[in-house]
Amino acid sequence: MSLKYLHTMVRVKDLDKTKAFFELLGMQEIRRHDNEGGRFSLVFMAAPGDEDCPIEMTYNWDGDDGLPSDSRHFGHLAYRTSNIYDLCQHLMDNGVTINRPPRDGHMAFVRSPDNISIELLQEGDSLPLQEPWASMENTGHW
Repeated sequence: MSLKYLHTMVRVKDLDKTKAFFELLGMQEIRRHDNEGGRFSLVFMAAPGDEDCPIEMTYNWDGDDGLPSDSRHFGHLAYRTSNIYDLCQHLMDNGVTINRPPRDGHMAFVRSPDNISIELLQEGDSLPLQEPWASMENTGHW
């Protein structure tokens, strides 16, 4: 028996807002399926060069009252970055809360507009400790 990773699916309440969030992370839409009959859209996004590991965002056109309020039913998505400080600063500059700052120069957590937990990990060794990150407190849940 063989097994191959295909994607991670998350339900989203506001497709445009969530897509814009993932674009801030550097991801791009790689394919889309709009189903008129089922009244839903499937949008697949991935980091450039990492198209074999996409996130599938499922958007129900008529709303989704069954979506858990904290979207914690699957854990989190994890992405590696070449400079965690630069990415976190870019996200903050665009209004994203850094829930768990990269105090250790290695790991941070943020949330998407749908409350999806995103783990950000520094590629290779941890970066040297740097302010304001080293003394920044956690905010909310991550």
